[in-house]
Amino acid sequence: MTSIRLIPQRYQHVAFGVVQSGLTSCIAAGIASVSFWTDGGFFKHWLMSWLISWGLMLPVVIIAAPAIESLISRVTYPD
Repeated sequence: MTSIRLIPQRYQHVAFGVVQSGLTSCIAAGIASVSFWTDGGFFKHWLMSWLISWGLMLPVVIIAAPAIESLISRVTYPD
């Protein structure tokens, strides 16, 4: 089975940031929107919260990820 590669590896950190920030903000927005479940407005509130939080977190994750990786590599050692 062959895999389809759509993104050059030099953009791997950006692709990781998109997926990681999207998933994290999706879960956080869902948790924050639970109170809207009984009103029937959960999905609308969750979607708006998710899009806003993803838009804010994406640049933070992309900028912070290399610094975090560097910090972690300095405080850990190979097995």
